Amino acid sequence: MNMLNEGKFGMANVTLRNIRKVYDKNVTAVQEFSLEIGDREFVVLVGPSGCGKSTILRMVAGLEEITSGELYIGEKLVNNVPPKDRDIAMVFQNYALYPHMTVYDNMAFALKLRKMKKDDIDATVRKAAEILGITEYLDRRPKALSGGQRQRVAIGRAIVRKPQVFLMDEPLSNLDAKLRNQMRAEIIKLRQRIDTTFIYVTHDQTEAMTLGDRVIVMKDGVIQQIGTPQQVFDKPYNLFVAGFIGTPQMNFFEARLAKAEGRYVLRVAGTEIAPPGDAQAALAEKGTGDMDVVLGIRPEHIKITPAGTPNAITRTLDVTEMMGSEFYMHFSGEERVRSPGDEEDRGEKDIIIRVAATELPKELRRDIREKTEVSFILPPELVHIFDARTGVSLAFQGETEFK
Repeated sequence: MNMLNEGKFGMANVTLRNIRKVYDKNVTAVQEFSLEIGDREFVVLVGPSGCGKSTILRMVAGLEEITSGELYIGEKLVNNVPPKDRDIAMVFQNYALYPHMTVYDNMAFALKLRKMKKDDIDATVRKAAEILGITEYLDRRPKALSGGQRQRVAIGRAIVRKPQVFLMDEPLSNLDAKLRNQMRAEIIKLRQRIDTTFIYVTHDQTEAMTLGDRVIVMKDGVIQQIGTPQQVFDKPYNLFVAGFIGTPQMNFFEARLAKAEGRYVLRVAGTEIAPPGDAQAALAEKGTGDMDVVLGIRPEHIKITPAGTPNAITRTLDVTEMMGSEFYMHFSGEERVRSPGDEEDRGEKDIIIRVAATELPKELRRDIREKTEVSFILPPELVHIFDARTGVSLAFQGETEFK
């Protein structure tokens, strides 16, 4: 019997060594991409549109030729191996189901091509349908299904093949917000049940942070940082990662790092902040001198404080977004911080504070109007310090992988 048994999928690590992809007219989509993906690991490639993440996935699938470099699935070099012989399965964002076939026939199609016995096909398809909760839809055609149901069918069609590697290219991007949340949970459950290697591509950082064992943040065909979701969030390697990961995005301030009486201080927005001990040690170890820096802090880490508090910053409230249990408070800044090599302005152009409704001071809770002056502090232990010239974190101590 060749039924779909949980935990009986193919096992393989995937190795990409110095992979490059150059299109006609010397358009470079991927630059010297190297990555080791462990057996049964769930890796997420995340970044903005055009960063090369889908191109990487298509090269692993064999749908794009590799310009240079080596790609291994298991111990086998597969640069010139046809897609059908790579033992991979791919789920696309547009489902790619056969409209004239029932759900059952869509899922059984690849197994029929393999000339599997009819009873084994039936058992395999029904087991996959049970795992995905689509048994009742097996006799329907795709047009009679919702977007979430179609995506389950597309996933089912892939898992019946029991591939060594699962490739997912933005599979949830066509779904509405509620369905995306549901399908994220379904993919987490699926991964727990079939336990094979996953490579998942998305531009949605929420998917990246909730699904991945490791997250690979990309920009312009280059890896910016590799790490666990918590590592990438807590210790971003550079300004791009800091601004890309997190909702709302990190606030940035122009600042000056100076050494006074053997300790570093940050002069920012008319106040002084002393970095904590671990940051002091990291800066001293690198022999950092006085320099212009960018100070970053996440919206949820800024603390509202009474007017007149030492080292407080005061700004005028522009816009308030009521999000139910919390508020997003927007303030216009006096400066603009540009990420090196990035055309997008970041920074004090718009300062955002994210605060739970229960933590708002009473006077603001009663009357949170525009043009209200609000004071806040930047807790030293929660700030990030970046070189204003290179954009790289000055306190980064190499706890996450980076290439």
